[in-house]
Amino acid sequence: MQREELRELLEHLHDKYNRQEFIEPDPISIPHSFSDRHDREIAGFLAAAIAWGNRKAIVKSARRMMSYMDNAPADFVRNASQQELAHLQSYVHRTFNGQDFTDFVLCMRHIMEQYGGIGEFFESRYEATQDMTKVLSEFRREFFSCDHNPHCEKHISSIDKGAACKRLNMYLRWFVRHDERGVDFGLWRKIPMSALYLPLDVHTGNMGRALGLLARKQSDWKATTEITASLREFDAEDPVRYDYSLFGAGIDGFLK
Repeated sequence: MQREELRELLEHLHDKYNRQEFIEPDPISIPHSFSDRHDREIAGFLAAAIAWGNRKAIVKSARRMMSYMDNAPADFVRNASQQELAHLQSYVHRTFNGQDFTDFVLCMRHIMEQYGGIGEFFESRYEATQDMTKVLSEFRREFFSCDHNPHCEKHISSIDKGAACKRLNMYLRWFVRHDERGVDFGLWRKIPMSALYLPLDVHTGNMGRALGLLARKQSDWKATTEITASLREFDAEDPVRYDYSLFGAGIDGFLK
């Protein structure tokens, strides 16, 4: 496919899928259920943490998470009693169990107490480092600096171990990207959209390879940087908006 043909395809799919209708069946609908910034950040973080597999099942499980937190996630993280935390033990979504849920709440409480919120952490550390790869590394280290069961560590990928960090990058897309379409929130304006990396998984990786945007066979951090660099050639200021394009290519059966 010629470069201009590829550009036209990417733009067409972006326009088709970056719209309000995208929200309801997607995990981003969970933070969209709230209006308060910290409610959105916490709801979004938990939804992103379990975002692998079937989207319908993810959304259902994430909504159940919110009900466990009395649909007031920020207040729950700040103030949940030991009895209320114990109630989380019955939660399960695939390999994310009730103890993982409890540990995530306590780790988010630590972030809120130390930095004011998840967004405040990401914005302040990006301002200090000007390097999103360093911020991703620092976030995981800070998040797990409080007491926790090691099992929950599997639910936040480690950039230091070369992981693609798909769910963290998706979460960052949600809260950093901003446009007139209203799908992504654009709440963290101290981080430029140009600093983001594509949320790379097996599906976007396969689409990227089919479209000539990615040569690397593994879907790891090196592949994430490669495909993001390819997308920056089409939009240096907002390369991750093409996440919608690669998602749309899969929905439209591009590889069939």
